[in-house]
This record gives sequence, C-alpha cells and structure tokens, in this order.
Amino acid sequence: MERMDPRARSDAYGSRINRSHSPFLASIVPWASILLASVLPVFVIATALPIVPPIAFLVLLAWRLVRPGLLPVWAGLPLGLFDDLFNGQPFGFAVFTWSMALIAIEIIETRLPWRAFWQDWFTAGTIALAYILSGWLLSGGTPTIHSLVALGPQVVFSILLFPLFARLVARLDRFRLHRWKALG
Repeated sequence: MERMDPRARSDAYGSRINRSHSPFLASIVPWASILLASVLPVFVIATALPIVPPIAFLVLLAWRLVRPGLLPVWAGLPLGLFDDLFNGQPFGFAVFTWSMALIAIEIIETRLPWRAFWQDWFTAGTIALAYILSGWLLSGGTPTIHSLVALGPQVVFSILLFPLFARLVARLDRFRLHRWKALG
C-alpha cells in the first residue's frame, strides 16, 4: 500500500487554515461596485427613449437586500452625491431618493419577521418604480401621457433585471469575503 504524503493530505483541506479575508476588500468592494455602476451608463449609446435601467440604483438595492446591514442607512448620501454627477437628473435627486430608499428598506426589514427572495424582488421593483417615476416628475420636463408610456421599457427592464444584479452582488460578496493567503 502506498503511503500518502502528509503535505498532500493537508493541502486538500489545510490550505484554508490560517487564511483570513482582506479587510480592505471586505470594506471597499460594495462601495466601489456602486460607484462603478454610477459611471457605467455614461458609456451606453444614447437613445430617444429611456431604456437603460438605473444600474447604480439597482446595485445599491441589491447590496442592501442581499447583504442587509452591510451598507449603513446614511450610505445613500455619499453614494447618491457621486451618482448625481453622472445620472443627468437635477443635482440632489440621487442623494434624496437613495437615502429615502435605504430608509424605506430599513423600515420594511424591521417589520417583516422573515424574508424570501420574492419579497426582496418585490421590494426592489416597487422602489425602482418609485425612483423612475419620481425622476420623471422631477426632471424638469413636462409630464405627459406619452412620456409616461415611454418609461415603460425602463421600468420593465429595471424590475426584470434585479435578479441579475442580485446574483452579481452575491458573486461580488463571495469575492469580497474570499480567504486570502496570509503574507509571510
């Protein structure tokens, strides 16, 4: 019978011992992903109709719903301030709406005794609808029935794409908490 090398046996399971997650990555990945998502729509080709969903807002909702408690309630202020530089809405719109969305999610989570993904999806869809409609009303344009109908694709894409953003955030969270080899 062939003897097994003790190092080979320890590599199968022991390679995870004495590793810890990077505190830098653990704290920076959620914030950086939202900031990157704020800049991302700048690279999309402009169209006559609003089709592109508010990507940064959906990423913010996904982080807050997938990892509750990770982002503080006050995170809407600095993240919304950065998004205001790129979203094309009047300055202060994202600060206000992102802060209100995080407060609303906090209130909803304290009232519900349990959660499921369909509740998160419903919550995100409702808040995204309110975000898009409030952007439509506060944009400075004349709200007409035709412009409301034109928002339809953006609302539908925002609601249908939330599970994709939640999956992306779950992968980023796994990367964020990945165990890194200790140096030295």
